Amino acid sequence: MPIEFGLWRIDDNDFQRLSSGKLNDESRLEKLLIEDPNMLGRDLLIVGQQIRTASGNRLDLLGIDADGDLHIIELKRDRTPRDVVAQALDYASWVRQLTYDDITDIHDDFDDTREFEEAFGEKFSSARPEGASGVPEDINQTHSLTIVASELDAATERIVEYLAEEYSVPVNAVRFNYYQDDGREYIGRTWLIDPQETPEPPSKREAWNGRDYYASFGHGKHRSWSDAREYGFISGGQGEWYSRTLDQLSVDDRIFVHIPKRGYVGVGTVTKEKTPVGEFEVETDDGTKSILDVDIDAEAMDENVEDEALREYLVGVEWIDDRPLEEAYWETGMYANQNTVTKLRNQFSLERLYQHFDVDE
Repeated sequence: MPIEFGLWRIDDNDFQRLSSGKLNDESRLEKLLIEDPNMLGRDLLIVGQQIRTASGNRLDLLGIDADGDLHIIELKRDRTPRDVVAQALDYASWVRQLTYDDITDIHDDFDDTREFEEAFGEKFSSARPEGASGVPEDINQTHSLTIVASELDAATERIVEYLAEEYSVPVNAVRFNYYQDDGREYIGRTWLIDPQETPEPPSKREAWNGRDYYASFGHGKHRSWSDAREYGFISGGQGEWYSRTLDQLSVDDRIFVHIPKRGYVGVGTVTKEKTPVGEFEVETDDGTKSILDVDIDAEAMDENVEDEALREYLVGVEWIDDRPLEEAYWETGMYANQNTVTKLRNQFSLERLYQHFDVDE
């Protein structure tokens, strides 16, 4: 049973408890939660509203926390207990498969004023560990469900408690009591289960083998995959967010290179750590030269070369196997990430990549 919430009014000569009622329109709750999702007692960024899922139904609200975990927020409205809980579980089965690109698309449909990374950074800049201001490398490792109502019936309480206590489903329900007094409106929050006792959702994070990294290579005017293949490097830049994770790479690390929206195009061993583009040298038939002094396809690689925050940074690579863009390899379910470099933990991807590029596990 939930802990009852009470509200009293204190005047100089009067002391009385205010009676609570039911909010006449639960869509108002949805708007309030978008304005301040901290009403749920969690620091969340709302990334989507009324999201159409694979079943054709619409998930009310989807939030994300500073760790990159997702939060399904479903309003009970006038549905039966069985319907609202079944719907929330159906949404959870869909949400657990969402990739970074899926979440970005959902956010872009919801908020066309900011990109997802910008919104995340603004929301959680003070909540992320030092040096980790961007979106976490392993997004959507867990998810949780919250059923929101202006009134909770006994059947809904019983079903939610059963799922949480007997099967450790990360689900909770919250009731918002509604009060009116002297022309003003108030709401108060009552949890069904103490949030500190809500089951921890199981993490999908897999063990890292200590060697293999994922590298995202944004092929375009600032960096060309044909240049990277010919001269042996990967790169990132035009913003600290894109270059900072190159710091993770050390000599002899192995990287699998992925080009967004295409697939994996190569695997190699790191030979030179992160270096500013103006200082990166390559071997040619005419001896050692700066990468900016050789014939390259990336016409804007020297852009912002004097700007420490914006310039391109390169990491030297000796290719074990590399393929042209048109032979990029991709299978549904493989790992992809928005960070330039991450630890490659996904066993499904590793197994496929070991086979495809014929490298040792």
